[in-house]
Amino acid sequence: MTAQMIASHSILVKIFLAFLIAGFFIPKMTAKHPLKFKKASFIYTMVFQAIATMIAFTGILVMVVGKYGFSLSIILMIFIWAAMMFIEIRKYKVIKTANVEDPEKHALLKSLFYKISAVQVFLVAVMVVLMVFKAKGMIAI
Repeated sequence: MTAQMIASHSILVKIFLAFLIAGFFIPKMTAKHPLKFKKASFIYTMVFQAIATMIAFTGILVMVVGKYGFSLSIILMIFIWAAMMFIEIRKYKVIKTANVEDPEKHALLKSLFYKISAVQVFLVAVMVVLMVFKAKGMIAI
């Protein structure tokens, strides 16, 4: 049962990574329509939070049911999850309150969206690689 739960957690993380990569297309698709960028950013943030919450929930279930303690890898996953949620919420608040009708601000927000998405993809990818190395016994964290 624990193996199935870990597999579900792993699948959700991979779906999340694909979602983050797909997020790079939002500023490109809404380049000529600033208000659509604002709406798309809202939808992106809500889906982001939904998937991230599912990942956290399955992770907590695996930890409790599988009787895993707070190892360094679990603490790292919790820290990365919290950091990503904080970053995403701050990003959305900036986009929500900014005047996207101003071309300079719109360009700045698109740049911010790209940079934050790159950082988020990097964080998830690093965690995935660390967990693959841990599963193969190449590192002990």
